[in-house]
Amino acid sequence: MKRIALIAACLAAPATAQEFSLPVGCEGYLTIQSKSCTVSHYFRCDEDQNGEQRRATMDEDGLSYVGRISSEAEWLESYHLRSGHTERLSGANDTMSMSELLSNEIDSWDFQTESREIGTSQYVGYDRLTGETVEIDGVLLMRTEYELTAFDAAGNEMWKSQGREFVHPEWRMFIGGLSSYITSDDQFDSDDTPVEFIFPGEAGYLSVNPKFGCGLQMSSLEID
Repeated sequence: MKRIALIAACLAAPATAQEFSLPVGCEGYLTIQSKSCTVSHYFRCDEDQNGEQRRATMDEDGLSYVGRISSEAEWLESYHLRSGHTERLSGANDTMSMSELLSNEIDSWDFQTESREIGTSQYVGYDRLTGETVEIDGVLLMRTEYELTAFDAAGNEMWKSQGREFVHPEWRMFIGGLSSYITSDDQFDSDDTPVEFIFPGEAGYLSVNPKFGCGLQMSSLEID
């Protein structure tokens, strides 16, 4: 119940002077402005254990996502405001492991989530380091590529995704990049590549206003 209450507090926290208000007992350390007309805030809370951290993402219409990950970058809990569903990690045949990715340059995973709204989902795939690094706004990132397939409780494929992201090994998290999503009747692409990294005390930290890519329609992306 504490987890649910904390997410509710994040959703209910008012924005003051165009600044995102973190829930009581939480401390932020980073804001990222991305190409996809989103701004994300990264923070840790008093009740979090063993390196857990959280992210709140906002778009032009306000708060769109709140999530919690482990120190291994596992998806522990995700609240999707646009669809109105929450997912929580319920088990894994092969856990996600940031440590394995950094040590072996590849990490496979096969885990399940439970949702009151959509039921059981299974996610199977991998992340792989490409060996490339890139500096964005003064921050050095490692490039990754991934493939993911999502299944329902009956084992039917729901959708799949592939793309390229970034890893920051000290922050122990993935940062979005180019992604392609495919369902049985549709396909769409996104570009969540970061543009600005903003730290406490800097202008724009905890801003509620996304800056880049707003009002633009995504063109087709080629993902090898």
